[in-house]
Amino acid sequence: MENSKYEHWNQPQPYEEDNKRIAAGLLAIILGPFGIHKFLLGYTKTGIFWLFLSLISFGAITGLLGLIEGIIYLTKSDDEFFRTYQLHEKHWF
Repeated sequence: MENSKYEHWNQPQPYEEDNKRIAAGLLAIILGPFGIHKFLLGYTKTGIFWLFLSLISFGAITGLLGLIEGIIYLTKSDDEFFRTYQLHEKHWF
């Protein structure tokens, strides 16, 4: 007879994704000129550049770009967003 003892420690565990798609998308749409969504995703240098660009353009350019990025974030699937923006760290669009 086979050994049917279940060993939990030896079973592969599914990888828990810390997906920030909804939060990043909403922050990009609502607070786009401030670049909060860049900081949420861990893109500190890009976020600082975003703030600088916002100060120069009075938020016009970054507000529009934030709206576009927010829509792109929200239309991607969870898996595609995780791979593109969290694993491969694509900073722009």
